[in-house]
Amino acid sequence: MTQKWLSIVGIGEDGLKGLSAIALSLVNQAKILVGGDRHLAMLPPNDQRLKIPWKSPISATVEEIIQRRGELICILASGDPLCYGIGATLTRRIPISEITIIPAASAFSLACARLGWSLTEVETLSLCGRPPALLKSYIYPGGKLLILSEGKETPGIVAEILTKCGYGDTKITVLERMGGIEERIVESLAASWKETEIAALNAIAIDCIADTGVIALSRLPGLQDFAYHHDGQLTKREVRAITLSTLAPLPGELLWDVGAGCGSISIEWMRSHSRCRAIAIEQNSSRLNYIADNAASLGTPNLQIIAGKAPDVLKDLPKPDAIFIGGGVTAPGLFDICWEALRPGGRIVANVVTLEGEQTLFQWYEKLGGNFTRITIQRAEPIGKFLGWRGMATVTQWVAVKL
Repeated sequence: MTQKWLSIVGIGEDGLKGLSAIALSLVNQAKILVGGDRHLAMLPPNDQRLKIPWKSPISATVEEIIQRRGELICILASGDPLCYGIGATLTRRIPISEITIIPAASAFSLACARLGWSLTEVETLSLCGRPPALLKSYIYPGGKLLILSEGKETPGIVAEILTKCGYGDTKITVLERMGGIEERIVESLAASWKETEIAALNAIAIDCIADTGVIALSRLPGLQDFAYHHDGQLTKREVRAITLSTLAPLPGELLWDVGAGCGSISIEWMRSHSRCRAIAIEQNSSRLNYIADNAASLGTPNLQIIAGKAPDVLKDLPKPDAIFIGGGVTAPGLFDICWEALRPGGRIVANVVTLEGEQTLFQWYEKLGGNFTRITIQRAEPIGKFLGWRGMATVTQWVAVKL
């Protein structure tokens, strides 16, 4: 089927009167209309066509739309349907050759127009149905951020996160009902945010200002060790930076972090790009708590955490693009399962500090090749009144690429 039976029309606060002639014709030609209660209420009261409001979960309505394939259906969506909107969901299920999409101005475009910001110089984030802790990986001094709110409580939650992260002087601008007659702008500093009467439909603009003495966290690999809660089972900063550069994350890729410890490798993998995904596998119960705490505090709350011992828990996981083995390399069968699961072109990196671990890695090397690196780090530490070099445990790293 190549006929365009489904249309997705972006609509603003000004309703049907703000639609272009083409968008309005798609609405008028449709036999079935889909949208939220607010959008469907924009239609004339005497409109007798079938109207389908979004259900929870939204996937139920998506399935109903697909079952009606071939009928003339028009979806009314907010702003740009492909900007954190329903368009992205539907184009994963229905070929674009069967869909017509007419966007309106996105909330981000409208907010930039109100603030005089360049959209190419800001970062965007949606907190609709997403953990607010995601915000933490976007914050840095001088950063400008636009956020789609989940509701009227979101600005207060954002203000609290900023304040706790040491960005209480950050200016928050809440833009309500943009493009409509009830549009309103509310401004405050994060630390002094007290506004409670906020419209459910709002976007938030943040102009990040760090408090005095706050140490900003880079998105590049190698966060300071003090950024993590741990029991000593932590890949140290310098080794972590080398390891992440070897793993070489790309947007959208999936990492298995086997023997994750406190989760530092998988967390920094995900911090490298918002679309990177990771699964942290750890059997120690206290370390599982460290992983969860660190993921939330460092802005990667979507890190998937698997409790259990490798290789037993690996068999049903989605295929990874890269695998890091930071512990348990001597476990029988671990290598075979990891190598079989790894996608073509994928990377496997293993770090060890013991002779037994080196022997195991050499056996893997004899099967596949790859290359070895020995990483020796020394840090200057006080020795009485003076400074001396103290060496950390030497790490042997083996790397292989699956061709």
